Amino acid sequence: MLIIDAHLDLSMNALQWNRDLLKSAYTIRTLEQYVQGKGRAVGTVAYPEMRRGRIFLSVATLIARSTGRPAPHIDYSSTAQAYGAAQGQLAYYRALERQGHVRILEDVAAIDAHVAEWEAWDAAHETLIEETPPLGFVISMEGADPILEPDQLEEWVDAGLRLLGPTHYGPGRYAGGTGTELGLTDIGRQLLPEMQRLGVVLDLTHCSDQSFWEALEYYEGLVLASHNNCRALVPHQRQFSDEQLKAIFARDGVIGVALDDWMLYPGWVVGQTSSTQVPLSSVVDHIDHICQLAGNCRHVGIGTDLDGGYGREQSPGDLDTIVDLQRIPGMLSARGYADADVAAIMHGNWIRLFRSAGSFAKVAA
Repeated sequence: MLIIDAHLDLSMNALQWNRDLLKSAYTIRTLEQYVQGKGRAVGTVAYPEMRRGRIFLSVATLIARSTGRPAPHIDYSSTAQAYGAAQGQLAYYRALERQGHVRILEDVAAIDAHVAEWEAWDAAHETLIEETPPLGFVISMEGADPILEPDQLEEWVDAGLRLLGPTHYGPGRYAGGTGTELGLTDIGRQLLPEMQRLGVVLDLTHCSDQSFWEALEYYEGLVLASHNNCRALVPHQRQFSDEQLKAIFARDGVIGVALDDWMLYPGWVVGQTSSTQVPLSSVVDHIDHICQLAGNCRHVGIGTDLDGGYGREQSPGDLDTIVDLQRIPGMLSARGYADADVAAIMHGNWIRLFRSAGSFAKVAA
């Protein structure tokens, strides 16, 4: 099964964590065995595993915050520094593209050609091998802090940005994020209409409840939640309520279910709860909740966030690397999902969304 993962922090891992993702996850684990810090020596994501797991297209992020918070690797003391860091992350993706490892997909024609090539390759290869076409990346920004001012967004779009989440954890420059009760800031209210004008898809992930609803007032275009789970199953502000999920359905959006254990297991305590308590089937529980709520399988996909500052210690206990996403289709089938619906969940819904996004169509035109 071909798989689209709608949220991977690949450039952050490569640059801020100094991981050579062209090496396997197992080699990176060995190289990090004496490196201190959460998530070290237990990583699950690298390009060889993505190829073996047929994760043929991913939403690859730029992330650099500038609000003075102390989180390592992603926080900077000024907007100019955050801008520079995000530009460096984009340059990393472009370097991989120049070397032939990846393709940055900027328009509908590029997406269609990439999908067609991988479908042909997949039909000809039954085993999980590494000799594949290049991986495809759609560029997103997680937290808009690196955008110096709203009218600079067009420069980022010209450089390849297609999806944008205004905020991350805490109080962002543009909107209140996870753990706050803050709405949009003044420049956030200017950014949303500019996103709509340029056709940039709004990623509602990490929005506080206040900024979620306010964003929908200021932005009338296509929305998604790249890596978000269900509050009905795991009560926490980081997840979305059924009402919020329905608002995304109403915009024909897609929710990417995340694999971070604390988003899958109620009462998870970082550093204390064992990942053995969270099976991969928990991911299917969230997929199923979204499908049952929507009454169809049109609005859910995969958005793992498997490399978002943690590794195996905070991933489902029966997952070794990202290759194990290949087990999810069988789990869905075992719950009665038809083959066409499984394919939609694993990749088809994201392809439909990308084809509908104005930022892709404008470039193609």
